[in-house]
Amino acid sequence: MAALAKDMAAGKWRLARACAVLLVPLLAIAAPQVSQAQDSRLQRLETTEAGRDWQAVGRLDVNGEGFCTGALIAPDLVLTAAHCLFDRDSRTRIAPQTIEFLAGWRNGRASAYRSVRQAVIHPNYVFDGELSTDRVRNDIALLQLQRPIRNTTVTPFETSLRPQKGARIGVVSYAHDRSEAPSLQDVCAVMARQEGVLVMSCDVDYGSSGAPVFSFEGGRARIVSVVSAKAEVSGQQVALGSALAEELDLLRAQLGNGRSAGQMPPGVGRVRVGERARSGGAKFIKN
Repeated sequence: MAALAKDMAAGKWRLARACAVLLVPLLAIAAPQVSQAQDSRLQRLETTEAGRDWQAVGRLDVNGEGFCTGALIAPDLVLTAAHCLFDRDSRTRIAPQTIEFLAGWRNGRASAYRSVRQAVIHPNYVFDGELSTDRVRNDIALLQLQRPIRNTTVTPFETSLRPQKGARIGVVSYAHDRSEAPSLQDVCAVMARQEGVLVMSCDVDYGSSGAPVFSFEGGRARIVSVVSAKAEVSGQQVALGSALAEELDLLRAQLGNGRSAGQMPPGVGRVRVGERARSGGAKFIKN
């Protein structure tokens, strides 16, 4: 625990990768205050009953070649991570029309299928191949669907302010080893919070990019952040979450102004997530 606090205070992070471990400089973060409550294990939402409350979380398939996680926050709006919309090799935006949102995807079926009409990312987000505090903080995107989802079993989630350090939170996500059904971790903790970046003890992996981070205050699940990356400090795995709050209002305004990824030049890149060594932003913790 002392080593963990020391490395966090020094801003020494390691980005968890499939083939290598990379030192990542982040801003100095104060030592975490770990709650006495234990983090819960992942619960697979494989049955209709288990997944009933989480139908608005879905898999984002990119041209059938890879995926991220996204969550419905309005009948026609999906919240996810900005890096899911970039090709790793070319570092260019991918065409939103190659993305499909599979609401409540479970065992080969979804509660609703929708293609994406347009997409916007945070104006300060830069996909430059390097993980940094600025990149994580601004790693959010909004996808506007071709048609709203009016299914009574798929209820959009409300959003709320970012939780404070020590708050208990939860995550619903897909991942490379659970791509056919989402998993819920309904108890994990905010270890630290600094300048829009949440450092969390939540269990995430490839495919979890863009997964909603929930607060359960008042017995109601509200989205308070989006999973951006997986990191390591002193051998402990942590998840990094992006800002939300006023940033989300900014993205809504961009959509209203028609500033979208739908108006892209020919030759725009596509994410190839199925190939781990070359995969783009759509695969978790590849940057």
